[in-house]
Amino acid sequence: MEVSADSPVGGTIVTPVRRKRSGRARATLTWLAVTPFAAWAVARLAGLERGSISTQLMTATPYAAAGSLIPLLIAALGRRRAATVVALLTTTALGFSVLPRAFGTAEATPGSPLRVLSINMLFGQADTQAIMKMVYDLDADLLNTQELTPEAVERLDQAGLRELMPHRVVQAEWSAGGSGLFSRHPLDPIAGVAARSGSHNMPAARLTLPGARPIEFIDVHPFPPLGRQVTEWNESLESFPGASAETVRILAGDFNASLDHAAMRRLLDRGYKDAAAQVGAGLIPTWPANKRIPPIITIDHVLVDHRVGVKAVSVHDVPGTDHRAVFAELTVP
Repeated sequence: MEVSADSPVGGTIVTPVRRKRSGRARATLTWLAVTPFAAWAVARLAGLERGSISTQLMTATPYAAAGSLIPLLIAALGRRRAATVVALLTTTALGFSVLPRAFGTAEATPGSPLRVLSINMLFGQADTQAIMKMVYDLDADLLNTQELTPEAVERLDQAGLRELMPHRVVQAEWSAGGSGLFSRHPLDPIAGVAARSGSHNMPAARLTLPGARPIEFIDVHPFPPLGRQVTEWNESLESFPGASAETVRILAGDFNASLDHAAMRRLLDRGYKDAAAQVGAGLIPTWPANKRIPPIITIDHVLVDHRVGVKAVSVHDVPGTDHRAVFAELTVP
């Protein structure tokens, strides 16, 4: 477009209008803001994470959901209709993936009470007195541990756990591989329930509660999805048995997975529900704890059979470990 005016010296004065060029630049910047979040939403919904890096990044989906509001605002203020529609769909998809975990209600399910406390002890370094205080204060029926060392078992017993929880299935090791179940009620070990390949020790036991049917309890701790271990991590999560009419199962521990991982959602689809998400506590982060940065991701869980009621879930700091403890109040049919 040209704007002409008469000149006293003759000729034509031409003033170029740069709106088109600047408009294209703003449109490009808008799409550059929208596209990464849209790609994230597609990957999350379709379970497209592949390899170690994308699998680890998927744990940040709650932050991506919040961050997707920024490109939506940019597109809307810039009156970019197509970009606004894509940004709105992106925010909606990520929001529906994440927000239900923050809106739950306690379930008034009849049954026998079962109070589960689960903690990764970081090579057995978690503070013994802090754990015992939680066991007493929360009136826990079962203590579920990962990274349990022989020395940690000895310290807990010296602090009174042997008398309080005499029933146990322990596979302690001088490494991250140790795990153990401690209970007020009888425990009978079960072999071959969870695959040992691709995971640390994951003991399983049949728990007998007064007035309730036996429960199959699995202490969960697969390898983290780092490097080539991502394949073993996937295989480990796939190895857990689904819920069945004959057996009530509870899986608890350090899954090294969030509810945004496709492998974790496939496990839930086999008949389980995340206890924290059921009562609106599913976005409380559990790792890393006791660091300069606060906990940022949720990888410690209690998964229960759909027949098991969830009354409450709380998350607790424990000195000496990089995980927070998860406590779940359940009712078992």
